[in-house]
Parts: sequence; C-alpha cells; structure tokens
Amino acid sequence: MYHDLDAQTRSALQMPSEALRAGLGARAEIFADNEAMISALADHILGDYRAALKAGRDRVGMIVPVGPVGQYPLVVRRAQEQGISLDRLTLFVMDEYLTDDGAWISEDDPLSFRAHMRRNLLDHLPEELRPEVVVPNPGDPAAVGRRIAEIGGLDVSYAGVGITGHLAFNEPMPGCENAAYFADLPTRVVPLLPETRLINSVTAARGNVARIPRMAVTVGMREILQAKRLRIFMNRHWQCAAIRRLAFGPVTAGFPASLAQTHDNWSLHLVEEVLEAPEPVLA
Repeated sequence: MYHDLDAQTRSALQMPSEALRAGLGARAEIFADNEAMISALADHILGDYRAALKAGRDRVGMIVPVGPVGQYPLVVRRAQEQGISLDRLTLFVMDEYLTDDGAWISEDDPLSFRAHMRRNLLDHLPEELRPEVVVPNPGDPAAVGRRIAEIGGLDVSYAGVGITGHLAFNEPMPGCENAAYFADLPTRVVPLLPETRLINSVTAARGNVARIPRMAVTVGMREILQAKRLRIFMNRHWQCAAIRRLAFGPVTAGFPASLAQTHDNWSLHLVEEVLEAPEPVLA
C-alpha cells in the first residue's frame, strides 16, 4: 500500500478529515452539498466580475470550466435580477473535446462544451448583455494568449480537478516531473489519459468509455496560473485523494493541480464529502 509513492504524498493521502480541514484553514470554503457549492460558484463569478470593474478594469477576463455544472443558469438569473450586464466580461472556456483528426467535436454532440455554454448562458441573454466567450481553437491555440494580452490579463481562473490531477485538460506527461516547465505550458492540443476518459465516462456517459474522445484542446497551466486569483471547486466523492495531493503533496508536474500551491492567491471551494478519507469501503 502506497509503496510506490514518495513520503510526502503518502503522508498527504493518509491525512484524517479533521487534520485536512484544519490544515486548509481559511483557504477553504466548505459546503454541505453540491447545490450550495454551485450557488456559491455563481455568486463568485458575478462578485469577482463586479469587484474587477469597481477596481477599474475596462474588460474582465476569467477562465471558466464546464464542470462542475449548474452555475451558468444561476449566473443568468442573478444577473437579470440584479440588473448586471455581462458585456464587459470575457470568458475563456477551459477546454473542448476533439475528434480523432483534431477538430472540435460537433456542437450537436452532448459532450460539447461550446454547446453547453450556448445552451446554458448565451442563449438566455440579449446579445448586448452577453459576455464574450472564447473557446480554445485547435487550429490556432495561441489565439487564447493573444486575447488575454489584448484585454490586459486575467482576473480569475476557476477550475475543477480531474482524477489525474489535471486542471483544465493539463494531463500529467509521462516522464515529466519538472514543475517549472509544466507551469509554463500554453494552450495546446493534448491526448487524454485512460484514467481521465474512464472517470469522465462515469460522470458524463453512463460508463461508456468508448464515447469519450481521446483528444482535447486546453488552456495551458501558463494561462491558469497567470490569473490574479485561482479558485478551485471540488464536488466529487472521488476527489478525496486529489484534494490531499493538491494541497499537501509535493509540487510536481506528476500531479498538475499541486501547482496551485505556487500561486499567490488560491482558494478551495468544496463539498463536505471531499474531506473524507480516501480509503476503501466495502458494503
């Protein structure tokens, strides 16, 4: 058990729930359930947007995930209720699945992140009140970095965490443990690891692994870590191990989410269940 892991990773994975809670301290915002966390995510998006405008930003830039899901209808509803126009907001969608020949999957595919943003956000706002939505383009990945520079940088990166430790689809690279090198990787096309395709099939395709694409385009760790603030959201029961490695394991490209520890202003927003010990339980 754990014999193939370094001592710091073993120690992190074996942290009891209360020790984890205490160690995270004020960095963690903890919710009773997923509904409360998603509600807070919507509030943070609008709150961070308004705070950036108040601080003098002409255009606010955010990297945003599709998963966790449920926040964008709440953003629309609350923006309408509060009379907030999102026309000065640029959202950089973290990633998108690709076909085997390297093109975006069709928006007709239920897995399409582009379609998700259209259905849950853009279609519900008048054109003059909509945010700009930028999706990484496999034909021109550098366009993300160019647009970030044009708007004067990123205010916030929001992220979930994959089972391999990826933020966006920044998967660990076999043989690469150099954290500084990995932290500077830009937006690019990437292969998805078998573990990622398997867990995504459980959460999004009823276990049909063959239905999960093998490739994706993703914003890079460079863009994620350059934002002024990094907010990480965790709501899956299988993230109990990931949160321990992210926050208390070694900073390594082998578990990319651990690079959050190098950010000057990062926080965790999680469902209580994620604090539980990542140990086997047989019914």
